[in-house]
Amino acid sequence: MQRIASSSGGILHAVPTRVRALSGFLILLAISPLEAANPAAEDHSLEVLESGQAVIHLGTRSRPLPYSRSLGGPMFALQPLVGLLGGELVIGPMQKKHELRIGDAAFLFGPGAITVTEGREIKMLSQAPVAGDGGLHVPLDLLESLYGNLLGYEFAWHPGERTLEVERRPLRELPVTVDVVRLQGVTTLVFEFPVRPRYRLDKSAHAIEIEMLGDRLQPASQRLSSTGALVRDIVMTSQSIRIELAPQTVAQDYVLENPFRIVFDVLRDRSGGGPIARTQRPPARTRRRGVRTVIIDPGHGGSDPGARGGGMVEKQLTLELAKQLEARLKQALNLRVVLTRATDTNISLDSRSALANQYKGDLFISLHINASPNSSARGAETYFSSFEASDTAAMRAAAADNQSAGDPLFDLQLMLWDLAQSRYLGQSQSFAGLVQAELNEALGLRNRGVKQASFRVLLGVAMPAVLVELGFLSNPSEQKRLRDSQYRGDLVDSLVRAVSRYKAQIEGSPAMQPAFSSR
Repeated sequence: MQRIASSSGGILHAVPTRVRALSGFLILLAISPLEAANPAAEDHSLEVLESGQAVIHLGTRSRPLPYSRSLGGPMFALQPLVGLLGGELVIGPMQKKHELRIGDAAFLFGPGAITVTEGREIKMLSQAPVAGDGGLHVPLDLLESLYGNLLGYEFAWHPGERTLEVERRPLRELPVTVDVVRLQGVTTLVFEFPVRPRYRLDKSAHAIEIEMLGDRLQPASQRLSSTGALVRDIVMTSQSIRIELAPQTVAQDYVLENPFRIVFDVLRDRSGGGPIARTQRPPARTRRRGVRTVIIDPGHGGSDPGARGGGMVEKQLTLELAKQLEARLKQALNLRVVLTRATDTNISLDSRSALANQYKGDLFISLHINASPNSSARGAETYFSSFEASDTAAMRAAAADNQSAGDPLFDLQLMLWDLAQSRYLGQSQSFAGLVQAELNEALGLRNRGVKQASFRVLLGVAMPAVLVELGFLSNPSEQKRLRDSQYRGDLVDSLVRAVSRYKAQIEGSPAMQPAFSSR
């Protein structure tokens, strides 16, 4: 085996075997008699527009760095970078296969290949690496995948000066919280971080380890509930999180963004006994900018009347208000509007969410009328989705409304939906504030505030979503106001103004004034 090391001038020469310790790794640039991977792979070679010498700056060190440029952008000789940043590079026969090992992680790539493989994960590159002066030239996004995610290096290319600036991010102390949900034979573990950590997963038959790379953990001071029969223990240190699994279990993992979470579903291993059913989450989709489709959900319906008071029934009032809101949004803002129900019929909460996702709504508004054992309770309140209720009253309100779903409130499906809905948390909260402000100002309602709770109908929708309680049927004075068609029109006008203001915020345009007045 011939080993390659970098001279001080950055040009690679064949030299006797030499071992250097650098950046905490054993640095070996090696040619190994490994078999070439996928020799029949499609040729993704690119036309090189120019090549020459650049300079790499790493702290106080500067080195020459061969580079080339194609239509896809700059590419840099990998071997000198490995000598500076660390790792072990193994090159197969004919230099077709390159394997870079950083710690316990191993990456496979090569000339003409548009992908890089790490274990079972395959990532697309902006352009395929090419052979050049000083060995294989690789694109910047490959360097960021190799050294940015694992070791915290940041790269900045300055084409005018032909310099590649490399800096290492400082060590971060990251808090982490863990939630455990057990239901229907599945234990779901959710590890939440304020930002995406630099980490590596190590999975074996009986354990999973999340190892920190360039970050340290600050485990939150919390008492975990029992992890149940499928998970024996969770051990968190500053360097790792270790999950001890029970025998004959299997763990499936995925990540969620905003905030960043690593999620594990732990199930009994039933391989050979048929496929394991997985609870489906609403599919992620790319959000277009703007508000074009609004989903209006008239609360309750059919055999579920909702609140009652003064001879009025919530399901009838919400349907009437929804139809008025539909007409006025179309008239004033020229929006596409979809009702989850247009008649007095039973519609499950999950079906309402599914319909909203099917029509790809940009905004979801669920209309309700409140009730309370205390007849003096009055005013409007607006909710957005959160698994953590803002107060006890909000928790009770969500629990009462969720009863019609027919399933336990804190089940696995709700948990996963809440994780998906959280990407719209900020937008939902912003719209809820606009709705509450309009209702308070225009109608002089008592401000009960913006609240958060785990309403199932909100958890299932993949868009900003709010639930509005438009007064109390249990309050005699508000009963009287809700009987008045003029007042109900004023409620609708307030909602239209809130939608207009939110639409203007999202689209960066002035808010439109409704082209009508119900006063």
